[in-house]
Amino acid sequence: MRISFCQGLLTGAIILNLLILYYVSRAQQQMMEKRKDFGRGTKRVALPASGLGGGLGVNGGAGANGGIGVEGHSRGPRVTVLLREFENFENYVVDVANSFLHHRPELPFLAVADLSPYPPLVLPEGARLLVLSPSPDQPPQAHRPEFHVQTEFVLLVPDGVELEQPRVVERLIKELEGEGGGPVRLVAAPVLVRSAVQCLHLRVNLREWTATYSPAASGSSGSVCTALQGDAVVLVRTEDLFNLSVPLGRPLFSALFVQTALRGWKVKLLESPCFSAGHRPLFSSAHNQWKADTRLKEATGKLMRSFGLKRILLPEGKEQWYGCGKETPRCFGTVQEDTPDYLYLDRWTPPCCLRALRETTKYVINILESSGVRYWLEGGSLLGAIRHQDIIPWDYDVDLGIYLDDIPNCDHLKNLDAGSLVDANGYVWERAVEGDFYRVQYSEANHLHVDLWPFYSRNGVMTKDTWTEHKQDVEFPEHFLQPLVPMPFAGISAYGPNNHRAFLELKFGEGVIENPQYPNPAKKRLDRGKF
Repeated sequence: MRISFCQGLLTGAIILNLLILYYVSRAQQQMMEKRKDFGRGTKRVALPASGLGGGLGVNGGAGANGGIGVEGHSRGPRVTVLLREFENFENYVVDVANSFLHHRPELPFLAVADLSPYPPLVLPEGARLLVLSPSPDQPPQAHRPEFHVQTEFVLLVPDGVELEQPRVVERLIKELEGEGGGPVRLVAAPVLVRSAVQCLHLRVNLREWTATYSPAASGSSGSVCTALQGDAVVLVRTEDLFNLSVPLGRPLFSALFVQTALRGWKVKLLESPCFSAGHRPLFSSAHNQWKADTRLKEATGKLMRSFGLKRILLPEGKEQWYGCGKETPRCFGTVQEDTPDYLYLDRWTPPCCLRALRETTKYVINILESSGVRYWLEGGSLLGAIRHQDIIPWDYDVDLGIYLDDIPNCDHLKNLDAGSLVDANGYVWERAVEGDFYRVQYSEANHLHVDLWPFYSRNGVMTKDTWTEHKQDVEFPEHFLQPLVPMPFAGISAYGPNNHRAFLELKFGEGVIENPQYPNPAKKRLDRGKF
């Protein structure tokens, strides 16, 4: 068959197009392979300084080769040195930067501050300042640290530290890589100061709003624990650091180890090598030390409240509280449908609220007993006494039954029809607006309370003239109160019905003691596997 000129021309054009498509595809594949190789060395893409509009506060350059640098080969440095903790009014950031850049000029050095420091920092060439506070004229990445760390690891250094052994960084990397991605996700080296850094065990219980620190045992080749106390240099993988919710919170160690402990990560504290600290103490005057301590206290309170931690147990046995008190409102608002807001967060009653309820209960019971008012633990409070010898861990008030006939015996109760009473200790006694009962509040500001439910005997049955919609608010035989029996509750001895099981099952149903449940299971049910 003869091929015409037009058919030959068309065939040639098709072959030419196929050749062009082949070579273009091959070129694209080669470019992608080069990008992958580059990404393995840098992990992150650098942001050009010009694209940030000066929002980083750059002083000098961004390090060798625009912040990527060379470390004996083309891959670039593996570590960024990051200084987070320093005070504007007195610091040694410039000295720390000079120390590291003198021995390891190829390592990027990044100082991080919440706001632009005043007086301004004049950093050496190779060091940069990152301000975390957003600016309306800057893109969001200008103030996000994960865009400014291009290396595989981050070395977190405290203020005043000096680098004397240039290869110590490689030693830390070797130690961390030797853990093989197990639970040890951070490696630390001590800073030589008067007080040695201490390895701690940290247990964070968000359900109970509590963090507990305790001493950890030391090993022959270093300690493995969940938190550190004192001055140390910490190496962490960049990916791990920026997978935390608050990677650079302050105080840095508190923020860091609360988050890593919740993830089951551990830190290995080496016995050596060590970093030196030529600037100790950090502050030259008692006034500056006071300012630093005050700022640390404020930052710690802000951090713990943001994390939802209201009680901190320290290794020496002391407690720190960041919740409500007598001069503040309670930690939760008006309770809707018997389900406080914290239950929807899968948390229980904040410990500061439980503390206030215990104090109020002890105070009220002491006054009732001294006044000759017969009382007994009611409802959920009796249930708590039987199960826990305490308030139910998710309860938000305390209920006591009292004999109506005994109210005239108590000066705090007998005149409440005329208005509320604030006693000499700041407790508020009042007739409740929700019904015919009494309420004692922790204070005028904090409305955590004990409710007093008046009953009277009629033909051997304890009854009332008005009732609430609560399931447990029902009549019951008086023989449960004859006699009343003492039982431990909330750190004191209180009185309760003599046959508590029958009493509680009359009010709540059979098996209530063995089958705990939230007050309104239709709104929120208790996961008994976590109880």
